[in-house]
This record gives sequence, C-alpha cells and structure tokens, in this order.
Amino acid sequence: MEMNLRKGICAAGNLLVDVTYPIERWPRQSELTTITEGITRSIGGAVCNVITDLAKLDPELPLETLGVIGEDPDGEFILEQLGVHKNVDISLLKRKGKTSFTAVMSDNNTKKRTFFQYRGANALFDESCVDWDQMRCELLHVGYILLLDALDQKDAEYGTKMARLLAEAKRHGIKTSIDVVSESGDRFKTLVPPALKYTDYCVINELEAQQITGVLLRDEEERLYTEHMEEALRKMKELGVSVWAVIHCPEGGYGLDEKGNFVCLDSLSLPKGYIKGTVGAGDAFCAGVLYGAQKQWSLEESIRLGVCTAAASLSEPGATEGVGSLEDVMKLEGYYRI
Repeated sequence: MEMNLRKGICAAGNLLVDVTYPIERWPRQSELTTITEGITRSIGGAVCNVITDLAKLDPELPLETLGVIGEDPDGEFILEQLGVHKNVDISLLKRKGKTSFTAVMSDNNTKKRTFFQYRGANALFDESCVDWDQMRCELLHVGYILLLDALDQKDAEYGTKMARLLAEAKRHGIKTSIDVVSESGDRFKTLVPPALKYTDYCVINELEAQQITGVLLRDEEERLYTEHMEEALRKMKELGVSVWAVIHCPEGGYGLDEKGNFVCLDSLSLPKGYIKGTVGAGDAFCAGVLYGAQKQWSLEESIRLGVCTAAASLSEPGATEGVGSLEDVMKLEGYYRI
C-alpha cells in the first residue's frame, strides 16, 4: 500500500489477560500476605492497553491489532473486549496455543504492583504472523521487547528478529514505535539496540532507559536524576531512534524531537486518594504520545496528552477504565496542573 494511503495505528505484540489481586502488603520470602476483596479480570499487554486507550480517546481513529492469542476462553475474552470498539480491526489476530496471562499483585498501601507472567501464545508471535498486504496503518507500535520470545531471537543480518520486523515495516512505508518491558538482567544491551536502528518513536520508562543507555536516571534510594534525562535521550537517538525519543516516569515526561529539541513536562499534581491503581499508566502515556505523533502534533503537545492520559488511567484500578475521550482527558490539565 502507498504511504499516503495509510491511516491510523496498529499495535502489535503482547495480548494477555490480567488477573489483579489486591494484597495487604508485599510479603518477604516464605511469608504470607492476605488477598483482599476486589479481584479483577481484564485484558492487558501493550496491544490491548494502547489500542483500547486510543479507541477511547478517538472513536474515529482507524486502529488495528496484531499478535497471537490462544484458542481458549481467555482468547475469546480478549476478542470480546476489543470488539466493543467499532474502530478496532481484530481480523489480523492469529489464534494458537494458550493465551498469555499475568497475575498482578497490587499492594493496597503503596499502590505498587508486581507481575507474574505466563508467556503463552505471545511467545509464538513472529513475522510469519504478519500479512503486510492486509495492513492499513500508518504507524506500527510493537511491545514489549523482552517479552516476545520469537522476536527476541537472534538474527544474523539484523541482530534480532524484532529488528528485522521493524525494518520490514519501514520498507512497507510504515512508521515504527517500540516499547520495552522492565526487567532485571543484561538482556537490554543485546536485545534493544538492534531494534532502535529501525525505530521512529521510542516511548519507555526511566528504568528501561537507564538500562539501555547506561545513564543513571533513578538510584536505589528512588531518587530521580532529571538532570540526566537529556543525556539519556540523546544516547537513545545515537542508538538509532530517528524521530522522537521519550522517557516517562511518575514525575513527568521527557523527550527529544526530530530536531533535537528537549521537552520536559511535569506530571499532574493529583490529590490524595485519586490514584486507584497504576497498572497500564505507562501504556496510557504511550497511547497519548502516539496519538499526537499520528496527528502530527508537536512533541510537547503529545507529551502533554501522554501525561493527561496516564493521569486518567490512574483514576481506576484497571489499565484502561479511567481513560475517556480526548476532550475529557485533556480537562485534567486544567484541574490538576499547578
């Protein structure tokens, strides 16, 4: 398809079911903690979260989903939930194996969450699942690197299968975006840089950026080094990000645009008790930035929407329930911007 005929955004990669367990506190090894009332089941992962947020921001925006779900009730649940949005095309999804799921432990006091992830069908997603001739999108967002086993494999020519996929997207006139999952270990240094060479938009959190670039952004005492953000973003650009490099964290959003201009925007000042859960806030921020990119907004405008969409997400326990229309989300700027 010709580039000028392409429209909308496709999210590819992780689709899963999140089962969130509210717990009294995070236990030490071998200790018991109590799961309280309020267990929830929802769809999650990069594809489900980003696409749902985009569909709610703008019900007219053409959206596509790409990935693998299981031939099981969880797979049906994902199709049912995504199918609620009339502008979301779910016809490109493949079905095999068992649907990926995550047990999310959410601390009632700190609101921090810990994930126990079963790879399932997500591990089977590779370029053979992609029919480039059927795709209509202008922008392809793939997440998460480090959680897509087939695409995380080595590739003799491109470094990784993920990098090959992104390169192929660009050959078809599709802009590319990536997200990464937070994990400990040294896989970042081998799996992420090859992909960055074929990435137009990279939207990641401060811990991921720190591991990719080696620039200290948050220390073990939880101190954030905002003065190092621009250095980390420039290193992301040096690694290959061609248009926007963006870092988000609870304190704000930071980015470098296509001309090398640095953008810094604090998060909204949310009142005590506003935050009901943090699951999906990073994906909500990403959705806001990608929406702005697709609409050809400036990076500052896009990060502003990202900050507001993340704040909306925080208002409900689930990943996407708090996100509303573009107009409603942007109203939060007036309410909570000091």
